[in-house]
Amino acid sequence: MTVLAAGAALATLTMAAVLAGTFLAFSVAVLPGLGTLGPARAVAAMRGMNEKILNPLFLVPFVALPLAAALTAVALWTSGHRAAAPAFAAAALVHVLGVIAPTAAVNVPLNEALAAGPADTAERAAALWAAFAPRWARFNALRAAASTAVALLVGAGLLWWRR
Repeated sequence: MTVLAAGAALATLTMAAVLAGTFLAFSVAVLPGLGTLGPARAVAAMRGMNEKILNPLFLVPFVALPLAAALTAVALWTSGHRAAAPAFAAAALVHVLGVIAPTAAVNVPLNEALAAGPADTAERAAALWAAFAPRWARFNALRAAASTAVALLVGAGLLWWRR
């Protein structure tokens, strides 16, 4: 059971770090960089990124992280390492509430609106980008912060486990 917990814990930590870095990069570089391109080019570029992000290197950690964290919590609890288990349970919950929920409720619908919206004139592209970018950026920052919190919780859990 301890080997299972260790593997799941390391997988959880790795996935949290990968996701935190991905969301942070979008917050500090990608979206600000797109903002320098002008609305029509920003819309076109973001549409392309929204299509390309749907791949296993992103989707597996996005979906598997709370499962791995919960598995770690259960494995630790049942093997007598009860001090560390709550940190992993909290990591799973923070990921679901701070990453998956905002993605499903806000970021994906904004991505879909951006994909479907007309950007055939400068005015339409500007309106589409203005309706998209500020709100998407706020919720992406939430996802970056939540993913970072997940990594910190997992790190804390690893420290508590080894005490």
